[in-house]
Order: sequence, then C-alpha cells, then structure tokens
Amino acid sequence: MRVTVNFSLKRSKSRADGKCPIYVRCTMNNQRFELSTGIFVLSEFWNYEKQQVNGRTEEAKILNNRLVKITTRVQDIYNQLESKGEPFSALKVKNILLGLSDEKGVLEILDGIIKGIEARVGNDYSVGTLKHYKTTRERLAEFFKIRVGRNDLPLSMVDYSFLNSFDLYLKTALSLRPNTALTYHKHLKKVLNTAIAMNLLSRNPYGSFKVSRNETHRDYLTIQELEQIKNKEINILRMEIIRDVFVFACHTGLGYAELSKLSGNHIQQANDGEKWIIIDRNKTDIRCRIPLLPQAINILRKYENFPLNRNKGKLLPVHSNQKMNEYLKELADICGIKKNLSMHVARHTFATSVTLGNGVPIETVSKMLGHTSLKTTQIYARIVDSKISRDMEKLIGIL
Repeated sequence: MRVTVNFSLKRSKSRADGKCPIYVRCTMNNQRFELSTGIFVLSEFWNYEKQQVNGRTEEAKILNNRLVKITTRVQDIYNQLESKGEPFSALKVKNILLGLSDEKGVLEILDGIIKGIEARVGNDYSVGTLKHYKTTRERLAEFFKIRVGRNDLPLSMVDYSFLNSFDLYLKTALSLRPNTALTYHKHLKKVLNTAIAMNLLSRNPYGSFKVSRNETHRDYLTIQELEQIKNKEINILRMEIIRDVFVFACHTGLGYAELSKLSGNHIQQANDGEKWIIIDRNKTDIRCRIPLLPQAINILRKYENFPLNRNKGKLLPVHSNQKMNEYLKELADICGIKKNLSMHVARHTFATSVTLGNGVPIETVSKMLGHTSLKTTQIYARIVDSKISRDMEKLIGIL
C-alpha cells in the first residue's frame, strides 16, 4: 500500500479577485480525501500538467515550496503510521494533517448511544431494546479482538470489506440467522450515522452494503383453534388466568408490554357509545385505538374484582413475559394445540384470523395494531383459507 498526492485548481470556487483555491487530493488503498491547501492563484498561472504554479517570480517559488512541503508532510504521516504495523485509513492521515485529535472508535460512539438509551428507558426505549444494544456491543468487541487484536476500531476502518467480514462472522462463527444478524447491522449502522452527524465520518459504508432479510413464518391460530382454547375446561387457576389473558390479547391485538400496563385509564367511551382501548405502544410510542369486542369485555368483567388487579391498579393479572410464554406452552399441551404458543401468536391471531380473515380492511387493522406502515401489518397478516373460500364463493355468484 502506498499514498499518492495530487494537486488541482478549483475554478468553480474562485474568489471575487479571480483567484482560485488549490486543493490537495491524497489516495491510498482505494480510499481518498481532498481538502484545501489555503493557497490561491489566478487560473492563468496554474500549470495543470505539472500541478504547480507557473513562473520564476519569488511568489511562485514560495507557493510551489508550500506544495512540496504538503506532499512531504503527507508522506511522513503515512510512513509513521505504516511503521507502527497497525491498520489505518486515509481519514486517519487527513486528521493528523489537519492537527485533529485521535480518531474515535466504534465502541466509543456505541457506548454513548447506550448511555443515552439507559437514560430514556421507560420513555423512548424499553429494557429489551437496551439489552439488544448491549449484546451488539459484546459481539463487536469480540469481533474486533479476533480480526485486528484490538479493543476498539477507528471509525474510518469500517468499510465494505469490514461489514462483509462482520456479516460472515455473525452467520458462521455465531450461527445466527439472517434476520437476527440484521439487528446487529441496524445497531452498527446507527453508530455510523451518529458519527456522520458528529462530523466524525464523511459517509456510511452501508450505502453500498446491503443486508438480506428472510421472510419468516409467523404462527397464528385459526378461529377453530382459538375457540378450542376458549372452551377448554381448566380447573387450575394459574392456567385459567393465562388462557384468559391470551384470549383477550387475541381479541385486541395488544402486545405483552401494553397488556401488562393496561388500566382503567386506557378504557374510554368513544363517539359511537362503545368502549375502546386507547393506549400508546411501548415499542413505537404510536397510539392504538381498539374497539372492545364482546369477548374482550367479558374477560375484563371477569377480573374486575380480582385481588391482584386491585392492588396494582391493573385490569388483568399478567405475569412476566417469560412466565407467560412458559405457561402458554403448557396451555397448548392442555388444549391439544400443536403450535408454539406465545404472546406474539396472540397478536398475529388478531391480525389474521380475527380481523383480516373476517373482512376488516388492512388499513383499519394497521391502525389498531399501532403500525406506522402497511408493510409492517402485511408481515403479521395472512389471508386465511376461509377468507379465500368466501371470496371465491362471491366470485362464483358474480360469474
């Protein structure tokens, strides 16, 4: 690897006196930077071929001598960095040339982001999001030690090749699926965008590096399976509570975070005289407006005097997310359901079988789920066979 230095006259940036700035461009290892030398000359005195000022005047000699010193300075910086035997970038050379302090590292910026998330947990961010960012930091730190034997990596060293290597590490060494690896890439991309906003980086290499995402199979219950769970006679109070909370989620589309905080303040009477749930989603802070179906109202009435609810000011006795999902596996066995039940399955069931499968427009479903984009709703929503069958019956009648 070597460095090349070239000079050019920027006629497009001429001053009022007609003089134009001379720029220096340094190129190394397919990276380059360009900046002004602070030297201005008239365009007729610039030799484009020799990249120097024409003439034998004292001023021309002084200006050409300054250009030589810039070339020498760049070469000296390059040689000093190369002699250390550590990887460096063109941006590193530029920063030293400009007299800037040492370049910040990826983990240094990520630590700042994590600190900001910690301060806003419960408002803009959830505990789960904080945990994901901390996991990303651990994975990056491991990768830096493996690849370059360092605790951190300068921002400018993150290029297309680095992203490709990191992606390979996630999917091979850690055996992560593409969609899981995508989360780590999203966090690293945020680090680089933050660095750009702080004027520490000029461009984000993710502009040319694309991360693939696989379509996932999301379980949901059919109406028949949901009825099977609703009508199952359960004599264990703990499992009866789990069943009722799950069924309530299937008829409202609420996620675990919203269910666990649901209180009387979230139930309001709308203009149509019916009761609605109006609640902000923890994940996106988007407001959900959900008309209460009779099945959901019945469950709320069942637990309106439940001791645990009165003590906590909640409408439903919701366990921790981990316990809920653990007990739901047990519920599936009791009810003879062969699917992997979770609180997410309840949300998918609402989107698919309860609403879309019964002709509710996807735009309406999207609003009730608190999505900002129909694309997100389409991930949850499936057109079930019964809906296709009814639509085809209509078509047969028309034909």
